[in-house]
Amino acid sequence: MNTEMACAAKCNTHRWILMTVAIGMLFWSGRSFARGTQTEPAARQQDASPQQNAAFDPHDLSGIWRVEGGEILSKQAPRMTPWAQARYDAAKPGIGPRAQPQGNDPISGCNPPGFPRILLFGAYPLEIIQLPGRVLQFFDFFYTYRTIWTGRQLLPNNPDPRWYGYSVGRWEGNTFVVDSSGFDDRSWLDEDGHPHSSEMRIEERYQRMGLNAIRLTMTLTDPKAYTQPWVSDVKILKRDAQDKMREDLCAPADEERYKDEMKEPAATPGQQP
Repeated sequence: MNTEMACAAKCNTHRWILMTVAIGMLFWSGRSFARGTQTEPAARQQDASPQQNAAFDPHDLSGIWRVEGGEILSKQAPRMTPWAQARYDAAKPGIGPRAQPQGNDPISGCNPPGFPRILLFGAYPLEIIQLPGRVLQFFDFFYTYRTIWTGRQLLPNNPDPRWYGYSVGRWEGNTFVVDSSGFDDRSWLDEDGHPHSSEMRIEERYQRMGLNAIRLTMTLTDPKAYTQPWVSDVKILKRDAQDKMREDLCAPADEERYKDEMKEPAATPGQQP
């Protein structure tokens, strides 16, 4: 009997040791699995995008980018002149805090968005292509392009008004500086309806900050519309290797359908699109 009891005790002890080891293995394997599931996506993400400290040419702005930092120059606009205030009061945006039914935003009739509005519309990408004598900006929004001439000067007299102005660029060290004038004053600066005159001048400063980032600041000068220059917030152009350019044409038929089904209900109190 004593022998049987001793054997049982030894067997129970041995079983307890085996169970302890098994539980410990499950515990540590569970922790390892948890660590693996937590770190694996980060590792994949790191491998999927180029390192920010990878080599890049600071004078190369080419690529497909999206502008981050808001669709207006800055949250606080300078005080408007009476001429500009009258135009602003007459504007009836289709979206935003001042949205009204039957808005008169120029783009609602497929008119060009103008500049800098088209550049700051970060929901759509733009592609920058550098060529001898010029830099091209292709915009997915409205499927159009803008030419920045290099090795030239701004025209001494205001040229014929253009929706995107007349632009020339030059390098100042590692900063690409663009000066533009000759704008058609029918466009809005943003979706809120801020106006500008044909006397508007804009300076853009692009600085490559890394493989996938460009820093952009802008200064708008328009004495007819604003009592002082309008200096932008810092905008960041970011590049994503997965981004593709589409064909976002503004077709009048599609614009009318969007107006009836989305914009008008959204701007009408009590209606939902």
